[in-house]
Amino acid sequence: MLSLLKIKNLALVNQLTWQLGSGLVGVTGETGAGKSVIVGALKLILGERADKGLIRTGETTCTIEAIFTLTDDSIVNDILEDSGLDRCEDDQLIIKRVITQTNSKQFVNNSPATLAVLKKIGTEIVDLHGPHDHQSLLSTDRQLSMLDAFANSEKKLSSYHQLWSEWHEKSLRLEDLRNSERATEQELDILKFQVEEIENANLKPNEEEEIENQFSRVSNSSKLIELSATIAGTLEHTVNEALGEALRAAQELQKLDPSIADRLSGLEQAALELQDLEREMTSYSSELETDPEEEHKLAQRINTFETLKRKYGSTLEAVINHGNDATARLQEIENRDGILDELQIEVNNLHKNVLISGKKLTTTRQKNAPKLAKVIATHLKQLGFKQAAFDLTIVPHQNPTSHGLESIDFQFGPNPGEPLKPLRQIASSGEISRVMLAVKSSLADQDATPLMVFDEIDANVGGEIARAVGDKMATLGIHHQVISITHFPQVAAVAGQHFVVEKHVEKGRTTSKLHEVTGKTRIEELVRMLGGGDGKQATAMAKSLLKN
Repeated sequence: MLSLLKIKNLALVNQLTWQLGSGLVGVTGETGAGKSVIVGALKLILGERADKGLIRTGETTCTIEAIFTLTDDSIVNDILEDSGLDRCEDDQLIIKRVITQTNSKQFVNNSPATLAVLKKIGTEIVDLHGPHDHQSLLSTDRQLSMLDAFANSEKKLSSYHQLWSEWHEKSLRLEDLRNSERATEQELDILKFQVEEIENANLKPNEEEEIENQFSRVSNSSKLIELSATIAGTLEHTVNEALGEALRAAQELQKLDPSIADRLSGLEQAALELQDLEREMTSYSSELETDPEEEHKLAQRINTFETLKRKYGSTLEAVINHGNDATARLQEIENRDGILDELQIEVNNLHKNVLISGKKLTTTRQKNAPKLAKVIATHLKQLGFKQAAFDLTIVPHQNPTSHGLESIDFQFGPNPGEPLKPLRQIASSGEISRVMLAVKSSLADQDATPLMVFDEIDANVGGEIARAVGDKMATLGIHHQVISITHFPQVAAVAGQHFVVEKHVEKGRTTSKLHEVTGKTRIEELVRMLGGGDGKQATAMAKSLLKN
């Protein structure tokens, strides 16, 4: 549940700290007092994009922080781990938004996060319904998912969808291959030429550098022989003459002063190393020879590389890849009929499997549709539709869809004697609110969303059924934490906690504040909502609402 919500500098709210309990939590207040700020703050926590206009006038930063206490944090932790964020500690999820004039930052468990992560988390932990949030109830796809949730058919649906996705992908490939124009003779000639040219070159990915090094050596062999011979000759002269004279002088010096032997040891070592180097240069020079034929051969190979790179890619690897693609395309064209036949057989087999899996799903839906309709109808009667009728119509599809072999249409008849029609065609906004509440009540056991927020969904219902609406919300509060922002005292009276939003003017500034009402102050708020002023009758009615 949402255990703490802190708001700072959001619209009319200067600073607010809201601690909530479980069950049904009622929020009331006069129109314009700032109740919408509560919902706005929750939407920001759930990943809605921020507008700098939300920042309280005169301030530069707006902050919203929420702490959720989770009974089961496994799903949220999976989302956090996939996003590279820290898991929840002590079953607590902390979300924070910081909004400035120039940007917005968000944090989950004190680590920076994206809005996408907040939205993923939000879909798992909060279900928010406002006066204009009932369109999902009119969607046949959404209605179908409600039936599947009631029937506990998630595994069957998952198995079907996996088969359907594979069949759909293969079908698209088959259709593309059928619709593609047959290759022209010119295209075939071009592909054959490209494949043959690249194959005949017998390219290797790392060959170019090696060939260039060989060519450089062969083409410069005369110069290399000249330079290496110069080095060998110079070293021979140095070792035989200059170093020979130095070594003789060193021997005479050691005879006169044996203590200098260590200092002269490097001279002898230098002479040995220079002799080795001279031999190496002589050997290298003898190995080199000018070979015009080899030079021409290597030059042709390099020219082949450059020609192919100009045609097919900037590197030999790109040329090789182009050759592979051309080969694959050529084989596809030449073997088109065979590929079509194989793909058609594969698509047919997959289609059979889709139908088998889809019929299992259909059977489950057909079995549970009347049960769900009956449960929803019972809740509708309790919400004031005493003689209304409700049914779920299963509409078969000609072809399998991603959702199955059929769609669902909620049929509603609020008036006796009138035929049932699709819900989207006849229901008013007030009726939709109650139907939505009836559906939510019917799916209370299957709905895993821990927090439900109802933002004035009772705005268009009559006072005579407001208590029934409140009772339904209180019943939902057994399975979920429910926050109801309401104008009806009948709804507020059944809440386990009752909070009031009020506007105050302090030092010329308007500020919205929220506080819990209990005992006498709660009765006074219910009297205000009843419109009874200080009348004894209104007070007695408020007490009666609380007592009941």
